[in-house]
Amino acid sequence: MSNALAIPGFGKSISSVSQYISTVNQFPRLSAEQERELALRLRRENDLEAAKQLIMANLRYVVPIAKGYLGYGLPLSDLIQEGNIGLMKAVKRFDPAVGVRLISFAVHWIRAEIHEFILRNWRIVKIATTKAQRKLFFNLRKAKKQLNWLNQNEAEALANDLGVKVETVREMEKRMNGSDMAFDGTVGDEGEEDHHIAPVHYLKAEVETDPAHQIEQIEWHRFEHERLVQALAGLDERSRDILQSRWLEEKKVTLHELADKYGVSAERIRQLEKNALKKLKAAMSEAA
Repeated sequence: MSNALAIPGFGKSISSVSQYISTVNQFPRLSAEQERELALRLRRENDLEAAKQLIMANLRYVVPIAKGYLGYGLPLSDLIQEGNIGLMKAVKRFDPAVGVRLISFAVHWIRAEIHEFILRNWRIVKIATTKAQRKLFFNLRKAKKQLNWLNQNEAEALANDLGVKVETVREMEKRMNGSDMAFDGTVGDEGEEDHHIAPVHYLKAEVETDPAHQIEQIEWHRFEHERLVQALAGLDERSRDILQSRWLEEKKVTLHELADKYGVSAERIRQLEKNALKKLKAAMSEAA
């Protein structure tokens, strides 16, 4: 893809990421009512101008999502462009009657488009050709908090969560760690060092200095929290207790402790936990 960043509906491309971010952050935000009116115009009248306004008002949100995937060694400009495609697909499918903001609905589409781009373009990832391998790849990337190998307990836990063998987790981990690139980065087309694709820069700063991004992150966390609360409320009491005890409490409860509590086997608790996670994921996807 080109290094230039095209702004949908803006009529021109911008050569640098920093200028692009500055530009999209200047587009006015939409209130919930404005967003709803534009979405209704798009659905009822196929109003392309309404679609353009919805897209441009939400381009700012694609940038921090794309930045979350810098560790895969791909240019930020390409990640943003793919995320924008996901945003446009979301705008086309958005139904204001559902009662959620567009960005809450669009996050899934933005991430999905970036995922597909990564799988198509990162050399090592091309080995992950099946649906199960893709799921394992992204969950393994998420699980690895540091640039080191999983210990045996972590590998077994991930294998149990995904329903695969520990050997499968280890094999994918070796593939991921086998990628070769310059540690300090390379020189880009503009003569500047591409810091964002160098392994030395994989660990992004914990402190966000841009107030706009801070607000955006707060909004996303609120959206995710609301969806999680609603999804948990739809589970039966036992399933909800198992998930809260295993995933949401500071001190996590073991399968055996829950088995003693409910008078069943640890394997039965594991099955209930797996089924509850599937229901939770489906409910949160529907609410997106």
